[in-house]
Amino acid sequence: MKITFLGGGNMAAALIGGMVERGFAATDIQVIELGAEARASLSQRFGVRTVEAVDDLALGCDALVLAVKPQQMKAALAPIAGRLGGQLVISIAAGLRLADLGRWLGSAGAPYTRLVRCMPNTPALIGAGVTGLFADPSVDAAGREAAQRILAAVGSTVWAETEAQMDAVTAISGSGPAYVFHFIEALEAAGRALGFDEAGARRLAIDTVLGAAKLAAGSEDSPAVLRQKVTSKGGTTEAALGSLAASGWHDALVSAVKAAEMRGRELGAELGRD
Repeated sequence: MKITFLGGGNMAAALIGGMVERGFAATDIQVIELGAEARASLSQRFGVRTVEAVDDLALGCDALVLAVKPQQMKAALAPIAGRLGGQLVISIAAGLRLADLGRWLGSAGAPYTRLVRCMPNTPALIGAGVTGLFADPSVDAAGREAAQRILAAVGSTVWAETEAQMDAVTAISGSGPAYVFHFIEALEAAGRALGFDEAGARRLAIDTVLGAAKLAAGSEDSPAVLRQKVTSKGGTTEAALGSLAASGWHDALVSAVKAAEMRGRELGAELGRD
C-alpha cells in the first residue's frame, strides 16, 4: 500500500515511525511538507520520499493522510481538489467534518466521499495513543481495514458509530490526557503538602497513575470493581473517596467532558465555513 502524507509534523512523524516499525516499506511512504527542515528530518529518520509541493507521484498513492492543522486544511487541499482518483483519504485533523473535507476535495460541485475521519491523541507520539475513527458509508471494508492498520501504528483504535460521536472522542480521549495530567498535578501537590520534595512527590504521583492504568488495562474487572477492591471499610482509601464524593468531583468531570464535546461541535461548524 502506497501512502502519502499531506503535512509532516509531529503526529505524521509518529505515524510514519510506527508504520515503519510495523513493516510498512519506507519506499511506499511519501510526505508533502512545506518546511525544508521537516522534510530533511523525515527523510533522514525514516528514508521516506519528501516533496515541497503536490506532484503526480505523490498523488499516485492508495491512501492520502491529511495531517495539516485544521485551520490550514482548506488552503492545503486546494492543489489537490479534483485530482484524486478514488484514493482513500484519512484525516487526522481535529474537528473537521467529512462533508467539509469532501467539498474541498471535490470538483464541479461533486464532493469527494471516500473519506475516513480520525482523532488520535498525544500519547500516540510515544506509540501509546488511542484513535477514534469514523468512515463515510462509501468506504468499503478494505478501506476501513487500511485506515485502522495505519492508525494502529501508534496505539489502539475505536470505531465511532456516527460522525457526531467524533466530538465525544475528542472530548474523552483527545482532550483526556490533559485531564490526567491535571490529576497528576493535584496528586503531586498533595505529596508536597505532606512533606515530600518535588521529585519524590512527582514520582509517587506519576507511577501511581501509570501502574493503576496498567492494572486496569490488564484486568478483567471493571474500574469500579478494582476501586472497590482497594477500598477497605473504615480505611484510608474510603476516607479519601468520601472526600472526593462530597466535593462532587465525579459529576464535575462528566460535565467537563460534555463541555469539551459541545465546544468540539462548535469548532467543527466554525472550521467548515467557506
